Amino acid sequence: MAAIECIEMLNAEGRTTEHPLEVMVFCDEEGGLTGSQGMIGTLKADDLKRITNSGKTIRQGLWDIGGNPNELERAIRKKGDLTAFVEVHVEQGAILDSKGLNIGVVEGIVGIEEWDITVLGKANHAGTTPMNIRRDALLAAAYLVISVNETVRSIPGTQVGTVGIIHAEPGAPNVIPGKVTLSLELRDLSREKMFSIFDKIQQKATGIEKQTGTKINFKSRELDITPALADKKIQGFIAEAAKESGKSFQYMPSFAGHDSQDMAKIAPMGMIFVPSQDGISHAPDEFTPLQDIANGTEVLFHTILKIDEVE
Repeated sequence: MAAIECIEMLNAEGRTTEHPLEVMVFCDEEGGLTGSQGMIGTLKADDLKRITNSGKTIRQGLWDIGGNPNELERAIRKKGDLTAFVEVHVEQGAILDSKGLNIGVVEGIVGIEEWDITVLGKANHAGTTPMNIRRDALLAAAYLVISVNETVRSIPGTQVGTVGIIHAEPGAPNVIPGKVTLSLELRDLSREKMFSIFDKIQQKATGIEKQTGTKINFKSRELDITPALADKKIQGFIAEAAKESGKSFQYMPSFAGHDSQDMAKIAPMGMIFVPSQDGISHAPDEFTPLQDIANGTEVLFHTILKIDEVE
């Protein structure tokens, strides 16, 4: 809607840009960036077979919304086809809202690395096994969860680390857990930094193994979600547009994925964030006031003009 409003504003003012403007609407961002992957040519035949939460394949979903999965190549844009790609999005976090800022100048979209972790101990009777000879896999996993938090927080920067899944076996109140599986996710704008943090977590895990008599194994999920950096010049245009229009702003990474991370592979990319109230997203309580949306649209409008004048 912000993009459409910018076109309306240009028409109302009788402006003609040096570059043609296109409004792009991508399908299925949350389901895996299907639309933008189709545009950059990375959506493959096997991807179309994937079954979504609707119970339908992506191929069938494309048919149902009026598309033609047999002609995907017609949507492909190559590197150099676009002078720039700029997206406005709600932050999906609470940084702008908590600081009372109008605009986020996105520095890039973080990469994501995930691992499956297995902790092996020894299941035994919870009543008859003394505390000092236990090999409690859940206790080791608890130490590991704490060490993830401590390691990520101990390093300067905006990186984040999360353990979001944990499952103990055999899962009985009177049995010491012999096996625990859990997840680890790291996000940052630097892939090298993510793996540096992971190395430190592995070192902590080695100490936990010795302390608890357990064995901890890490297996990469090989997501291949690499950081997508926003174009420095476009970042500058967004910051200038915010400043000139009297909007407060902050440079910040995007910790959620967006179509822009795909588009950055074929064109200089920029993103404009507007506040999310209380940082809530993907929930019924998600809300961004109309004034914030208008602010983002105004900054987008002037960013477009700045790109058009210079590029």
